[in-house]
Amino acid sequence: MRTVIVDYESGNLHSAEKAFQRMAQEAQAGEVVVSSDPDVVRGADRIVLPGDGAFPACRKELFDHRGLFEAIEEVVITGGRPFMGICIGMQMMATRGLEYRETPGFDWIAGQVERITPADPALKVPHMGWNDLVIDSPHPVLDGLHTGDHAYFVHSYHFRVDDPAHLLAHCDYGGQITAIVGRDTMIGAQFHPEKSQTTGLRMIANFLTWRP
Repeated sequence: MRTVIVDYESGNLHSAEKAFQRMAQEAQAGEVVVSSDPDVVRGADRIVLPGDGAFPACRKELFDHRGLFEAIEEVVITGGRPFMGICIGMQMMATRGLEYRETPGFDWIAGQVERITPADPALKVPHMGWNDLVIDSPHPVLDGLHTGDHAYFVHSYHFRVDDPAHLLAHCDYGGQITAIVGRDTMIGAQFHPEKSQTTGLRMIANFLTWRP
């Protein structure tokens, strides 16, 4: 069993790599490797796509790595193997992003990535720090997580899904902010599981042992 964290030069992968390796060891879920090699991605049993920064820049970096997105899509869409997107890696699952300019996403989950607009003008954007999750729909990757559990967010945009069935969890920041989305063998977290202590580590362990 091999989990591949995709490296496309968009963010510091060190903390994600350590968290996934730790939980893979604890859960006896095989090895975790970081790679930008499409052939390594094709051989993965599950894929993790992180991302930090802005939607257009992350998408450009990913598609500039020749054959890498095609390998991811082959594994996830054709092969039906589990996928987790983190932060911008989650946002790119959308139909489009509206950060700076309209940018096409993967269109794996219908919806668009919009700027956060809190109803309370005293709330600053970016939404940064700890916030409580509200679980909207049960999912195997959320086993053991409950409404009120804390997660660590750093973002100015969030994923507004077209189908409410794809919204698995949200948080409140002057209005509803998407926290977790999912469909079929795919799941995405707006927050950083690798930085979310007990909540995040539980989610990582669940993902590594998930059998869709």
